[in-house]
Amino acid sequence: MIDSYLEVLKQYEGEAISVRRGRGAWICEYPDGLRLLKEYRGTQKRLEFESAVQEELLQMAVCRVDSYVKNREDGLMTAGPDGVKYVLKNWFSERECSLRDRKEILFCIRQIAALHKTLQKILWREEWSLGSTVLPALSEEMARHNREMKRVRNFIRTKRKKTEFELRVMQNFDEYYHQALHAEKGLEPLDHDQAGNRLFLCHGDLDQHHILLLPESQTAAFTGFSQMHLGRQMSDLYRFMRKVMEKHGWDEFLGYAMLEAYNAVLPMTEDDRNYLYFLFLYPEKYWKQLNYYYNANKAWIPEKNVEKLKTLEAQQGSRNRFLQNVFQDPDFSG
Repeated sequence: MIDSYLEVLKQYEGEAISVRRGRGAWICEYPDGLRLLKEYRGTQKRLEFESAVQEELLQMAVCRVDSYVKNREDGLMTAGPDGVKYVLKNWFSERECSLRDRKEILFCIRQIAALHKTLQKILWREEWSLGSTVLPALSEEMARHNREMKRVRNFIRTKRKKTEFELRVMQNFDEYYHQALHAEKGLEPLDHDQAGNRLFLCHGDLDQHHILLLPESQTAAFTGFSQMHLGRQMSDLYRFMRKVMEKHGWDEFLGYAMLEAYNAVLPMTEDDRNYLYFLFLYPEKYWKQLNYYYNANKAWIPEKNVEKLKTLEAQQGSRNRFLQNVFQDPDFSG
């Protein structure tokens, strides 16, 4: 393994000063900056898609990204002597965004809006239409998840002796399931509105781990574009905001401030706002717990999963108030 990655590095220009393990890869220090060498399991076409979009982002100079470095043969992918494929990326020494710091959170929200605004300027190319870049509508995914939730509920109903986890699932199922159905039905017309469907490039995996702060330039570096696709950019904003709201107990004032910060850089349409609302309405964490339960060993559920259900229950009131007070606010709803 060690010999393999060293042989791979020889196929790139320059010589690394040092190499260390990090982020499930190798962080390589070069005289002109850091590189990240990691295994790659995707396709060549997917790699070309990511690289092309990142090059356009770099040319627009709005943010920095972990762009790919080509090898001596002008290729994006390099095979080691063991046949394992690797990619080399430009990397950064800066730290991730802190979800505990409200100032940093709002800064990152503005950066996300700037990224989205730039991605909207990149015209979609037909050769980018791949299985991993054009995904099913989110309402269809919600419908599938809802069927899974109902299947789990029906399974637990048949059990005579129920665990604490199963009892808690049954205790709160109706409320969560009602929200799930409402979210699915609300998203469906938005997903299939051909006239007003605003599909743009999305990061696809946007959380605090993929936003690095660059204080010297007052911008951020975005990393981890392996889930980038054509879709609704509100899914990116939702993913980042949900992480923040869970960390801050669904603080309405912080939630409203994040929406205002985004809107100041990239104004949302009414459909955008409605789409974001239905994404937040969907009980994603609850579904994840049920999905884990159904696909795991049901004879023993780890205590941490019981604790996660308890946390969801404790935050449900605050979450509902956030949904009602922030998204029903006339200043936000337009």
